[in-house]
Amino acid sequence: MAAKVRKGDRVIVLTGRDKGKIGEVLAMYQARERAVVQGVNMVKRHQTQSGATPGGIIEKESTIHLSNLALIDPKDDKPTRVGFKVLEDGRKVRYSARTGEILDI
Repeated sequence: MAAKVRKGDRVIVLTGRDKGKIGEVLAMYQARERAVVQGVNMVKRHQTQSGATPGGIIEKESTIHLSNLALIDPKDDKPTRVGFKVLEDGRKVRYSARTGEILDI
């Protein structure tokens, strides 16, 4: 199945403790239906010291389920659903269900 949310997209969190936060998708895990979003779902992890990085407790982003995310429409900066359509040249592209604007260039 084609991905409705991809790496680099701007998304908003719909539910949970980070509800309303907006961030960019840093990584996608399509098989697990999860994504890493910048500044969202921050967790603390204990890290041992290595050659380049110091040890201690670090804070980093954890994954969040795709059902808790909505894509931000680039035209009006509001959450939107995503649809697919095939163009005349045969390309399959994503489009915003809210405004009809094509998301893939």
